Amino acid sequence: MKKILYAIAVCAITLAGSSCKKLDNYDSPNETLTGSVIDAGTGKTLQTENGGGGTRIKLLETSWSDNPTPFYISSMQDGTFNYTKLFPGTNKISAEGAFVPMVQTDGSGATTVDKSQTVEIKGTTTVNFSVDPFLRIEWVGEPVLNNDGTVTVNFKITRGTNDPAFQQNITDVHLFLNSNKFVGNNNYDNRYSPQIDFNGSSANAQLGQTISLTTKGGPLPTKRDYFLRIGARTDYGLKYYNYTDVKTISVP
Repeated sequence: MKKILYAIAVCAITLAGSSCKKLDNYDSPNETLTGSVIDAGTGKTLQTENGGGGTRIKLLETSWSDNPTPFYISSMQDGTFNYTKLFPGTNKISAEGAFVPMVQTDGSGATTVDKSQTVEIKGTTTVNFSVDPFLRIEWVGEPVLNNDGTVTVNFKITRGTNDPAFQQNITDVHLFLNSNKFVGNNNYDNRYSPQIDFNGSSANAQLGQTISLTTKGGPLPTKRDYFLRIGARTDYGLKYYNYTDVKTISVP
C-alpha cells in the first residue's frame, strides 16, 4: 500500500512540474515605450525627479480588460521615459505629475477632461505628452561661487497655467544641491541646501521677480563639482515639485 501511495505522489509531483513548465513557456515582455513629457508653453521637456516622487506614466492595458489595473513608469529627471519590458497590446496612456491633470473628473466621478492617448504598443512605440506645469522656474544667470565658499543662485518663478483651478499658493522653494547629477527632493545634501517656506498667499508677490538663494552650512568642500537645481511647489494634490534644469559649479 505504501508503494502505491508513493507512486501516486511521484506522479502528482511530476505532473505539477510539467504544468509549471507549460505555464512558464511564454515569451518575456520585450516591447518598448519611449517618449517625453513636454511643457506646452516652452516646448522643452518638463524637468522632474529621477524615479519616484516625480512625473510618472500611467498605462491601462485595454486589450484584455475593460477595467485594467494601472501600471506606472517613472519618468527620468529630464522629462523623458524609456521602458523596455512591456507586453504587446492596446493601452490607454497618460502622464501624472506637477502639471494640470490630463484626466479630470467632477464630484460625481464622471470624466470631464481626458487627454490620454490610446496606442498599440508593439516593437518600439513613442508617445509624447504636452502639459501645463503648475509653476515654471527659470534660472537668471549662472550660479556664483562666493569668496566665503558658498554659492548664490538667482531665478524666477511664474505660473505655468492660466487655469485658476490650478493656481494654488506656493508653499516652498528649495535650492537642491548634490555631489552627483541626480538632484532633487529625493536626492540632495541637506547640509547645504536652503529652503524658503511661505504661508498662505505670501509668495504670490514674488511671482515674476528675481529671487536669490545662497547655500547654507558654511563653505562647500573644495576640489569637486556640485549640481544645483531649484524646485518649487504649490499646495495642490500630492505637492510635487516643479524644477529648473540642473546647473554645475566647480569648487577649486
